[in-house]
Amino acid sequence: MFKHIITAAGLVALAATSASAHVTLEGKEAAIGSTYKAVFRVPHGCEGRPTNVVRVRIPEGVIAVKPMPKPGWDLEKVRGDYGTTYEYHGSQVSEGVTEIVWSGGNLLDDEYDEFVLRGYLTPALTAGETLYFPVVQECPEGAAERWIEEPAAGQSSDDLEMPAPGVRLIEATGGH
Repeated sequence: MFKHIITAAGLVALAATSASAHVTLEGKEAAIGSTYKAVFRVPHGCEGRPTNVVRVRIPEGVIAVKPMPKPGWDLEKVRGDYGTTYEYHGSQVSEGVTEIVWSGGNLLDDEYDEFVLRGYLTPALTAGETLYFPVVQECPEGAAERWIEEPAAGQSSDDLEMPAPGVRLIEATGGH
């Protein structure tokens, strides 16, 4: 019987380890109509290889994106057209940063790091929904971890093998 308890405990520990191995967002909720600081937690490299590129796709409805530079990493802001035009501080905005790329760094497989950006969550977003930020970790020799899956209706991120990090949107709190 004791052997079964150890096995069950081992399975619980393994499940907890697997769940924490995903790229996640530190903040679990964010108010629409406000600025959101997204802190992406990258818990490891790619199956023994270091991560040397982290790409974050900016979802529609997030504008005025500014990444935080990281010492030892190059920073690229990929710009493109938004799917619609948004109002931001009295101006009409139809293009901006659509992807952030940190590259040239060296996050070893047994290390952890955070990658940070901030952006404005437009009122076009819907409270109660989850906003997903697909992330790709690139490693030497073409290895990659693609955290890009978004749950279908009736599904949870827990049902996915490579879930995109997400933040639950809540009602506006009255400020930027």
